[in-house]
Amino acid sequence: MTVILAASGCSNQGPNIPKTNLEHLRQFKMTGEPLKRQISYLQSAQIQGIPVIYVHGTPGSAQAWVNYVERPVERSYSIALDRPGFGQSTPSLAVTSLHEQAAAVLALMPADGLPVILVGHSLGGPVVAQVAAEHPERVRALVLLAASLDPGLEEIHPLQPLGKYWPISALLPDKLRNSNDELMDLKTHLLTLEPMLKNITAPVVIVHGTKDNLVPFENVAFMQAKLSHVKCLKTVVLENQNHFLPWNSEAVVRDAIAWAIEPTC
Repeated sequence: MTVILAASGCSNQGPNIPKTNLEHLRQFKMTGEPLKRQISYLQSAQIQGIPVIYVHGTPGSAQAWVNYVERPVERSYSIALDRPGFGQSTPSLAVTSLHEQAAAVLALMPADGLPVILVGHSLGGPVVAQVAAEHPERVRALVLLAASLDPGLEEIHPLQPLGKYWPISALLPDKLRNSNDELMDLKTHLLTLEPMLKNITAPVVIVHGTKDNLVPFENVAFMQAKLSHVKCLKTVVLENQNHFLPWNSEAVVRDAIAWAIEPTC
């Protein structure tokens, strides 16, 4: 089981995630089609400014973003969701479709149509890219943190399929089983997303570490090539940094979000 998890890239949400109790900030909302599920999310106490929606990777939850919810970037307020299949959102089973995951994000956007900034880490990157490709008018800017968008870099280890079968599947915690399912299907959905990336027009900032052993740094070149119609594109390369940027490079991430609020295009 340990080998399967290591091979699949499943990991903890990240090192040193604060355990701050923000349950008083938790809210729930039903999505529309095609998902039609209840989504759990944390929203900052103050709701003035530009909305920033934070989307975690796999596995993960809204807890990954507690620092950003508790202390929003200046001129913004924060919304961090439990993606479908994780945290307190439904369903309890994996939702591997990026289109359905995007529906959960879309449901949390302001009813008045105010464009939002989307921040996606790891597998959250293709989720927010899917939203921006399907609804470019609703997105003010994208922040892609160690994002996995290149289908050519996705590989399935021969042991990963074993995670779908009993007794291995019964031994895995739900979040790890769902994570394995997502990763096994990701390449298929990235291939569908790839031609849609040209629909993204909002400013984009890419932040990636050169020593990322979960999402290869080579994803950066793919994003730079495929995001050909964005208003402006900024890339922040973190030398010798790993995958867990929201926690070990918080100052850089906050600067990237601040840039997205007022991009210098």
